[in-house]
Amino acid sequence: MSAAPDYTQAGELKFGQVGIANLRVRSFDIARLSAEMRERVERAPKLFERAAVVLDFGGLSDPPSEDDARALIDGLRSAGVLPAALAYGTQATEALAKALGLPLLAKFRASYERGEAAPQASTAAEPPAPRAAAAQAEARPAPEPPPSAPPVSTGLIQTAPVRSGQQIYAEHRDLTVLTTVGAGAEVLADGNIHIYGALRGRALAGARGNEEARIFCREFRAELVAVAGRYKVLDDIPRDLVGKPVQVWLEQGQLKLAVLA
Repeated sequence: MSAAPDYTQAGELKFGQVGIANLRVRSFDIARLSAEMRERVERAPKLFERAAVVLDFGGLSDPPSEDDARALIDGLRSAGVLPAALAYGTQATEALAKALGLPLLAKFRASYERGEAAPQASTAAEPPAPRAAAAQAEARPAPEPPPSAPPVSTGLIQTAPVRSGQQIYAEHRDLTVLTTVGAGAEVLADGNIHIYGALRGRALAGARGNEEARIFCREFRAELVAVAGRYKVLDDIPRDLVGKPVQVWLEQGQLKLAVLA
């Protein structure tokens, strides 16, 4: 008798929110880019050493050639990080990703580019035909009801401590953590982040580019904080803020930190 076929999967595939660094290339200088990344790794090895990095060439007028891109990837690897994908930009970027054998990620595009306004319909309409005009005069449409108020987005509330290795993401809303964020843990929100305990891990507010987002915590000991992609690591933060209630925000593109009054 033949054995029954085994239909169980050898690998379980799941999709989830992944915190991953995005390197926006503004000047294609391989030596300088590699040196800057090496400095980041040396200053915060627990955060950046062997970290996956997405390369974003959207800040350049044209993406680099395949050879130049490979040279940059080699330079970044020697600096201590692992380029894992390209951020979507143009068809040329897509072709480059295929040539390099790297995946193409689209989620980083919205963090930098403003959505273009939808084209408006022309206000100059053709004059209606006589019969159509008569029909319009006989049956005018009833006025549309006023638009209802937009639904209120309820923030995500995390009641349990966020432990090392965990990641909590509040998509399109604020995040409130009622306890602590442990070292090695990560909390992200498209809106604000409120932490009513100690922040020892990483907190990233305005994850989709919202520059009005803020971070508030009762006890500041963060490994990293970021708002709309601008970040600071613990070594960059004044020591007199450590252990204090702190807020983090953007002001004219610069990340600011201050003790909460």
